[in-house]
Amino acid sequence: MKSKMYRRFRTLLIANRGEIACRVIRTARAMGLRTVAVYSEADAGAMHVAMADSAVLLGPARARDSYLNIEAVLDAAKKTGAEAIHPGYGFLSENAEFAEACARAGIVFVGPTAAMMTAMGSKSGSKALMEKAGVPLVPGYHGDEQDEATLLKAVEKVGFPVLVKASAGGGGRGMRVVRAKEELAPAIVSAKREAKAAFGDDRMLIEKYVDNPRHIEVQIVGDSHGNLLSLFERECTLQRRHQKVIEEAPSPTLNARQREAVCEAARKAAGAVNYVGAGTIEFVSDGKDVFFIEMNTRLQVEHPVTELITDVDLVEWQLRVAFGEKLPLTQDQIRLNGHAIEARVYAENPQKNFMPSVGRIKTWRTPADGDGLRIDAGYRGGDAVSPYYDAMLAKVIAWAPTRDVAIDKLNRGLEETDVRGIVTNIPFLSALVTHPKVRSNHIDTGFIERELNSLTETTPPAGDLELCAAVAAILADEEKAARAQAHSPWQTSGWQPVGRRQRVFSFRQGQGAEHKVALHYGGGVPTLSVGKHEIALAISPVDGGFDMTLDGVKSRVASVVEGHELYLRTRNGRFDLHWVDPFGGETEEQVGEDKIVAPLPGTVVALLAEEGTRLEKGAAILTLEVMKMEQTLRAPFAGVLKKLKCKVGDIVGEGVELAEVEPGA
Repeated sequence: MKSKMYRRFRTLLIANRGEIACRVIRTARAMGLRTVAVYSEADAGAMHVAMADSAVLLGPARARDSYLNIEAVLDAAKKTGAEAIHPGYGFLSENAEFAEACARAGIVFVGPTAAMMTAMGSKSGSKALMEKAGVPLVPGYHGDEQDEATLLKAVEKVGFPVLVKASAGGGGRGMRVVRAKEELAPAIVSAKREAKAAFGDDRMLIEKYVDNPRHIEVQIVGDSHGNLLSLFERECTLQRRHQKVIEEAPSPTLNARQREAVCEAARKAAGAVNYVGAGTIEFVSDGKDVFFIEMNTRLQVEHPVTELITDVDLVEWQLRVAFGEKLPLTQDQIRLNGHAIEARVYAENPQKNFMPSVGRIKTWRTPADGDGLRIDAGYRGGDAVSPYYDAMLAKVIAWAPTRDVAIDKLNRGLEETDVRGIVTNIPFLSALVTHPKVRSNHIDTGFIERELNSLTETTPPAGDLELCAAVAAILADEEKAARAQAHSPWQTSGWQPVGRRQRVFSFRQGQGAEHKVALHYGGGVPTLSVGKHEIALAISPVDGGFDMTLDGVKSRVASVVEGHELYLRTRNGRFDLHWVDPFGGETEEQVGEDKIVAPLPGTVVALLAEEGTRLEKGAAILTLEVMKMEQTLRAPFAGVLKKLKCKVGDIVGEGVELAEVEPGA
């Protein structure tokens, strides 16, 4: 086994994709390093590939055949002369075998040693180490025996509710809350299966589940000269299914004394393995005490909020540590300035139980970086979102002197972010960060689940402003098309040789009734009639939409016109409208409710009911693995499972029929 290497290098390979690959490339290039991207067949046109100085194809789309293929990654480094590898987060970032393979190949691994990963990367192993070091732990079981009887005995000792949790990995995968004995066995089976698929390791640990908990974590960085620093803490309490949604720094929950105590505990935990590199010590709090839960031996998704309150580039520090340099600052030189908050933008549909959304991004608009706003993105307009990887598209991060102002700035950043072609969670994020209890910090890790109905409420009905904006969007789109024709006489005011004309538009929002708007044009100022109101109209194109003046009042409207589908963002929110074809003939093919179809491409991992079984409404029928997460498909009504049209292991496409349910009690 070779010892850890620290040396200055000139070429860095980033063994990752998406947002974090782009993030590392930006800092590496600013430091004068040459960058190498790796990619799968699904990512051939991805943003990180375009940004890097060179790129190497690893293999097919599935992560195990590409981003998790250690031999292929090392071969890519050899081909391109890369002297160092940055693993990002996820994939191979906490894989001790990969870190050791880099050492054997003479490549600098930008992260801790394999021994440190082994000690702290395993949730069960790190708990045993922390127990010896005197760091407070959540009561539970983290032993090597993994048979069902041993786990059941541990649960009975701890008492319900418990958390069944994958020993390797994170991100909420392989994690289940169990509140009753009869739920335990199926929870273990499902968690083991998900952990095996995501991390290649199905070992479980048991923890006492802390009701109404808060999630606090501390950023630490160590160098090879024995210096170990903490860079304050982050609050990551706003989670859904154990996946962080909103993160902020510092924690609004802790006072100065508590802050120093938890940071000291984090330094003590990392010091137990003489940690080198960037890492995070995670704690759970019941409102009185703080317990160690795990260490992540890598950079975290939420690292930007720490960077904004400390003015430290953590990726730069990672690279300097890998060079063998000392940390640039001492503990007493690290200052906390202001407040930062981050929201994770995902390709998912909150209206459909956060089902991942795949497809091609047709529109991508974000506000410019600056004035306390930062956008870390891994996608652009035209990029494809595939079903093979995590669904995170970008992070919107805001900094301000106070928490209230930072929240307002974050919400403004979300409001000015428009992504079309796929469904995103942006409206959900806006509703979340503006919720009164979030602003007043009356939250816990179960907050989102309790408030889900209010956070995912449907869009309010389109009013006169939106209906007028819909007409203006169509006119602006038609004028743009007309300008492309060299001799077109059409203008927004409605060119006509003589007299005044009328044009009627009909719009529908969702499955609601049609709304009609009449445009009067030619021989004067154009006007719109909505009901009994006639309104003077003027529009002026701007980037991403137009300024619309109605009876002297100007409004900025963001718009996207895709055939007969209209997207509008006005001061009242986001609206999707359908422009009803004036010539009729619109039809929609619908799948009968008795058909259970794949909502996205995925793999069938479990059949939960047999043909001929009588089902209650909502009964589980089968489980798909989609984007590394499991999705259970359920009976739409009470009836009989007439036919299963798939088997475990089948790889199915979107819309493929998987089962048929016959109505009836």
